Amino acid sequence: MPAQAMFRSDLVNCKRVVIKLGSAVITREDECGLALGRLASIVEQACELHAMNKQVIMVTSGAIAFGKQKLHQEMLMSMSMRQTLHTSKRQGSLIEPRACAAVGQSGLMSLYEAMFNQYGVKTAQVLITKPDFFHEESRRNLIGTLKELLQLSIVPILNTNDAVAPPPQIDKDLQGLTETKSGGAYAIPSASASASGPAREGGRVLQTTTPNQKHLIITKLANLLLERQRDILDANSKDIEMANKSGLESTLVSRLVLSERKLHTLYEGLKQIANQSSDIVGRVVRRTLLADGLELKQVTTPIGVLLVIFESRPDCLPQVAALSIASGNGLLLKGGKEAYHSNQILHSLVQEALEPFVPRETISLVSTREEIESLLEMNEYIDLIIPRGSNELVSMIQKQSQGIPVLGHSEGVCHVYIDRNIDQDMALDIVRDSKTDYPAACNAVETILVNKTHLRAPFFEDLFDMLKSEGVKIYSGPRLASALKFGPPPAPSLHTEYGDLSVTVELVDDVKDAIQHINKYSSSHTDAIVTSDDNVAEVFLKGVDSACVFHNTSTRFADGYRFGLGAEVGISTCRIHARGPVGVEGLLTTKWLLNGEGHIVEDFSKGKKEYIHRPLPLPQNMMEEEDVNVELKD
Repeated sequence: MPAQAMFRSDLVNCKRVVIKLGSAVITREDECGLALGRLASIVEQACELHAMNKQVIMVTSGAIAFGKQKLHQEMLMSMSMRQTLHTSKRQGSLIEPRACAAVGQSGLMSLYEAMFNQYGVKTAQVLITKPDFFHEESRRNLIGTLKELLQLSIVPILNTNDAVAPPPQIDKDLQGLTETKSGGAYAIPSASASASGPAREGGRVLQTTTPNQKHLIITKLANLLLERQRDILDANSKDIEMANKSGLESTLVSRLVLSERKLHTLYEGLKQIANQSSDIVGRVVRRTLLADGLELKQVTTPIGVLLVIFESRPDCLPQVAALSIASGNGLLLKGGKEAYHSNQILHSLVQEALEPFVPRETISLVSTREEIESLLEMNEYIDLIIPRGSNELVSMIQKQSQGIPVLGHSEGVCHVYIDRNIDQDMALDIVRDSKTDYPAACNAVETILVNKTHLRAPFFEDLFDMLKSEGVKIYSGPRLASALKFGPPPAPSLHTEYGDLSVTVELVDDVKDAIQHINKYSSSHTDAIVTSDDNVAEVFLKGVDSACVFHNTSTRFADGYRFGLGAEVGISTCRIHARGPVGVEGLLTTKWLLNGEGHIVEDFSKGKKEYIHRPLPLPQNMMEEEDVNVELKD
């Protein structure tokens, strides 16, 4: 049973139930009164839960609306007959919200108390403001108060103290609730609590572990993927069944599917990460002797707390977890509800692997009910966001992230350019693999650029025949459409990412024309050239401005595992920091360590000492005192 109920059927097993009543729920449409019938029904159901020995917490809005009704009546009583007759409907909106809240809070609480008393249930009012969540002592007092009330079987009714700080929007009185380790919910924003508490603290503990311990954790996780293979696939089959019933689009369903082959690939990738994790954190990348006895070192260090948001793709979870362990980062995972069962079991395996050495909560799975928007506002608690999913998801996160860097790519519009001079069989094999190996992948080819000299040659027909035999639907670019009277239907756009067995074919004049086309329409992900001319290949490799540029290889090689990175946290098309498949190195930053012997700047400014600035050799083995080559049983 998960700590938080994900489905209505789970409510019967919950120990604690939080009922959030937004303004739209408890107020009338005119916002000048409460919907008493609806409110009474909710209170009755809350009392039924209380009678079942559930701990009930209510989070309510409505104080402003309740007070507005009272103040509107007072305003009418204070007006002359002439003023009353000319009162417009909008006059009520001119009443100060803080005044409405001050009047309405006592009345709203009296109403709740009267309703709950009908069932013999005691209530208590708890007024809070947003700063209370972020002030450590206030937060601690709030949690203690709620615990005490619940132990006394009293229903806490939480309301924003709008008399002090009215919410900017009608239904943002309380931004969220979070789970504690015991599964209880307290009035603390879940993202901030998870990040500033267990994830960040766990990450700091993880930084202190030895390379050997990190190796053991990741290796155990890899082994668990094979040992619990049947349980993982059973959980995944539930997700697939629900996805098909709900009408989830086919590309997302294909990404959702796990298989024995995928699990074995994950196992191999995690083993690579484990073997490469010996000197990741704390590695010296630069040494400089600034002056006699004054040595400066630049060393690698974790970024801090990562938030990875992913759609479908449950195989992403163990990959990212292993990379965060190797790099010493705390991790928050936000998966989609379509992969709920798969994510739950994979996360449990991650925590099982962590437990002997670091807190389980170092890597936390954020509830699927947590709004992404609220997570993106936690710039004080999250250091890097890595989205993995659809173009819409990634674009939305990039636009809405509030001061938190986002690492990733929103599209995978990849190209293969077939040059004039080619090995035709090689070209067909590369195109086939790039399109059909895994059409839903972000590194699958979406546009094939063909040198115009092939248009009337047998190779052009062979290319079309091969694509059709593989079930690929062909669309023509503008040049190809004008060159063929009865060609394929026109492509919806030259910037289209199909994500299935569809592809655009377009004609270009030469390699320079191909480069110009790619730099205009590509998503800067992965683009390849097929040519027997090394000089042409060199022009292409230098001219294409993408994260990955290939010669005579499939675009599908743009992958962390295939690059020997062990696994990838994602593929980045950013211009700074990590670019292309992002492995462990992309999850690190650096810090400077300066060791001196009582040095002060004044001595240098007065000429008593002089700077040397001499580069020093790097250590051959940063972990030479530790035994990192421990034999592990698979």
